Amino acid sequence: MKKMTLFLPLALVLFVSPAAAQEEDPSEKYAVSDTLEDFGMFTHDDLLELSLRFDVTHYTRKKPKEEYLDATLTYHISETDSVNKEVRLKSRGEFRNGYCSFPPLLLNFKKTEFAKEDLSKLEKMKVVTHCQSGNVDYLMKEYLIYKLYNVLTDTSFRVRLVRIKYINTYKQTKPISSFAFFIEPADLLAERISAILTDRTNLGQNNMDPNLMTRMAIFNYMIGNTDWSVPNQHNCKIMISKMPDRSSTGIIVPYDFDYSGLVDATYAVPHESLPIKTVRERLFLGLCRSDEEFVRILGEFAEKKQAFYDVINNFPYLDDKEKKNMIGYLSQFFDGIDKRSTVLYDIKKNCKEL
Repeated sequence: MKKMTLFLPLALVLFVSPAAAQEEDPSEKYAVSDTLEDFGMFTHDDLLELSLRFDVTHYTRKKPKEEYLDATLTYHISETDSVNKEVRLKSRGEFRNGYCSFPPLLLNFKKTEFAKEDLSKLEKMKVVTHCQSGNVDYLMKEYLIYKLYNVLTDTSFRVRLVRIKYINTYKQTKPISSFAFFIEPADLLAERISAILTDRTNLGQNNMDPNLMTRMAIFNYMIGNTDWSVPNQHNCKIMISKMPDRSSTGIIVPYDFDYSGLVDATYAVPHESLPIKTVRERLFLGLCRSDEEFVRILGEFAEKKQAFYDVINNFPYLDDKEKKNMIGYLSQFFDGIDKRSTVLYDIKKNCKEL
């Protein structure tokens, strides 16, 4: 088991102004101010307005996963003031790295000086980008899935929605402005829940905390996600609690939901080994439990039904049609809990025996 450095809780030092991002010019110079109050990156939901200067041409052509590119990240404070930080970035991801015209980013903050001690511990952070120009619905729906899992359990990755203006340093062109979201670094999550990360890939569902494992499996069933596996930690992270009485079982945390039926991306297809034709079909991939255990955890979902709907309906950056589609897909799941327990029947039919 590999123990990684644990981060202190993260807070950004900024107050943002949307107008600043709209009026920015690539050659504009900014004053630097590090005297602001802390701003919680993953504890607040208001939209952050940022700029990122780097060789966009090289990035989109080469999609570099090994080499880092130098970049300047700008936090806009006002129309005349901002904070600049030198960072490095590269592309990441598997399918999306090859498919997307603008693949997801990994920001590297190593050797970046921050005025606040909590930020000085920050090393790397994943950024989910818009993938293809002109369509951010998939991104918004995946962002909302993270927020839905936050409602269900605090043992989950927090996310923060941002709007980034990408400024090309290779040649002066019109900047690309698009939504993205930051994902809480796994080290920060581990620190928050008093756990440590492990890189072991030989663990199975039976090695995980049963409640967390069943809850995660049912959540993935609810959103129509089959693109996960505990062995090899495929789209899930495993952590070990620091508490002696809980250290014998793993803590499982899912991520990367773009292949789910709730997102319904055009490129998403089920694995050929699965008995479903589209990602909109639900398939339970968790372990078998007793009826009482399944019913208890399904009851947790039923109790959170309205809270799930509120997360979607109160989100201002997705149109009503897409919200209705998301609610409709989730309603199929909740109707299956309420009426003749069809969800329970389907889960029991497909669950995996130990």
